[in-house]
Amino acid sequence: MDAIDKKILSSLQSNCALPVAEVAETAGISPTACWRRIQKLEQDGIIQHRVALLDRQKLNVGVTVFIAVKTREHSAKWAEMFRNALKDIPEVVDFYRMSGEVDYLIKAYVPDIASYDALYKKLISRVELSDVTSMFAMEEIKATTQIPLDYA
Repeated sequence: MDAIDKKILSSLQSNCALPVAEVAETAGISPTACWRRIQKLEQDGIIQHRVALLDRQKLNVGVTVFIAVKTREHSAKWAEMFRNALKDIPEVVDFYRMSGEVDYLIKAYVPDIASYDALYKKLISRVELSDVTSMFAMEEIKATTQIPLDYA
């Protein structure tokens, strides 16, 4: 990965729909060379997907809820069951196993508190949880999908 690749990635992270010619101009290389580099970045798995970012407010899922889960169960079987329980829940957008006091952290988008309650009930019907704490975001101060490239 060199400086040119980083410029290409930076451009694509800002707008993956940019024409290759614009990305190439930003990177200071020809469109053909740029296209080859993009293909290589995809083959290497550095570019995993190209997506559209949607306006959650306009799609009526403007409430962000963080769900902290503590469990007494730490077996591989239970962890797999928990993972499977969340796989097909579209409101769940991020799901992490954590260190520290919280075992798992879930980020979900819902339209309102009633929708969150339905999500909560779905969760507890699928898997036994010891302690669930929900925190609703009051204001989104920074949210990005852009990965820092300085470390690459």
